Amino acid sequence: MLLKVHPDHPEPATLAHAAQVLRAGGLVAFPTETVYGLGAHALDPQAVARIFAAKGRPSYNPLIVHVADADAARRLASQWPDEARLLADAFWPGPLTLVLPKDGAVPDAVTAGLPSVALRVPAHPVAYALLRVAGIPVAAPSANRSTQVSPTTAAHVLQGLGDRVDVIVDGGPCPVGIESTVISLAGPRPTLLRPGTVSIDDLRAVIGDVALPSADPHAADARPSPGMMDRHYAPRATVRIVPGEDRDRAIEAAAREVDGGRRIGGLMLHEADPRIAPVIRMPADPAGYASRLYAALHELDDAGCDAILIDAVPEDPAWAGIRDRLRRAAHR
Repeated sequence: MLLKVHPDHPEPATLAHAAQVLRAGGLVAFPTETVYGLGAHALDPQAVARIFAAKGRPSYNPLIVHVADADAARRLASQWPDEARLLADAFWPGPLTLVLPKDGAVPDAVTAGLPSVALRVPAHPVAYALLRVAGIPVAAPSANRSTQVSPTTAAHVLQGLGDRVDVIVDGGPCPVGIESTVISLAGPRPTLLRPGTVSIDDLRAVIGDVALPSADPHAADARPSPGMMDRHYAPRATVRIVPGEDRDRAIEAAAREVDGGRRIGGLMLHEADPRIAPVIRMPADPAGYASRLYAALHELDDAGCDAILIDAVPEDPAWAGIRDRLRRAAHR
């Protein structure tokens, strides 16, 4: 069932229906400011299992639990350090997820068996209102098949998951466009687990010291955070990141492939050989680029591209979340 709502002032009756589906153990896809989430009652293990089945998601990849406010988040955490309070005050509602020691009410299925839980208060008016009407915590990874490009429109959800979802709440495109920043406060030192549009500099400005993870865990291990699969956010087409120093050579090689019958598209910050098509010119600022990224990858997949050339983005911290998504999308 596809239910369209106003993105800024969602209709209460529509949200009430979606909330009832959630409380009854169903799956509801809904917009957040980052991407569309595939939601289920976070304290209902059977409902949570439906998320993993619908996405084909491995059980070692934990879920983010979305709640209506910081008080609701505190009830799901066994500890709430000063850093959590400061970060929640600074960035919630918004695209920041806090990983904290979990309360015993949180099922192991949500956390991949780990003793910590990922918590977020989303800023999108539809998500925020839905959580308040539902009155429950909602586990919600991105509403797509596992490892594929995340959805930023209801059409992307429908295309990727089809009838695996009970209700899709269409609140228009997601403005931020990439998933939330994730920081762990469950260890001895605050650690950035997944970069996003809240940068490490933003975090350090609020709480001081923030470490980077030493390495991603091995494939068989439970991930400490969503978004740490080696291959993730990936279109069907092969993704090739083009460093600036190799750009001319890489584009000429791709153009020869086009002459040989392959279709090569591009996400470009600069002009490219006209034989590479379709090309989507990307915004030169990180916020604009992030907002456009997943929709652009969906467009090039739908155009039947065999490969996608992507200009390497700048190395500064503001682009870290985008670099992370592109690196994982290109992993084979």
